[in-house]
Amino acid sequence: MKSKICLLAWTVGWGLFILAACGKETAENADFTKVDSLTETYLGLQDTMLQVWNTMLHDDNRKIKAMRHLIHELAISSPEKRDDLQDYEQRLKDLQEMRYDQHSMSDAELVTEYDFASNSLVAELIALAESQKEFPYNSTIQKLVDSIRAADQRVLNYRQEYDEVASRFNRFIEGNKNLLEDLEPDSFLEKKPLFQMAAE
Repeated sequence: MKSKICLLAWTVGWGLFILAACGKETAENADFTKVDSLTETYLGLQDTMLQVWNTMLHDDNRKIKAMRHLIHELAISSPEKRDDLQDYEQRLKDLQEMRYDQHSMSDAELVTEYDFASNSLVAELIALAESQKEFPYNSTIQKLVDSIRAADQRVLNYRQEYDEVASRFNRFIEGNKNLLEDLEPDSFLEKKPLFQMAAE
């Protein structure tokens, strides 16, 4: 009888130990799954931001390239204006050098300065092109003007898209920073500046 009681106690004890071990393993698996999910979301938002940013820069570069080609075409059709067009060339070069990046765009004045310089160049070059007497029948100049306008508008659209993704990233960082601190250095967990901040 005593041996049966001992056997029963041993069986119950071993069962409780197994249950406790399973519970611990389940909790550890749950923690691992949550961390894994957070990491996946973090990397996904980072990739999306980078993709939108690179697409925006690609269009901005296309706009600058089209402006450079337009200056070249205007120099051919209006050689008497070459001195003025050289000034445009220099302004275009200055524009590329002053362009912001994902970190420097936190300086609202830098973004505003870039936008002013870019908008001025676009407006002046298009006005100059459209004032040429050969504009109505020069398809090359017409296509360049259309390309500049279209790229300029797309850049604004991509800025809005970037802000939407960056805002989601910022909210994600703010809500999960304690868990993410063990996965990423502090520098990777900084909130991203938004273009709308420069516009305000």
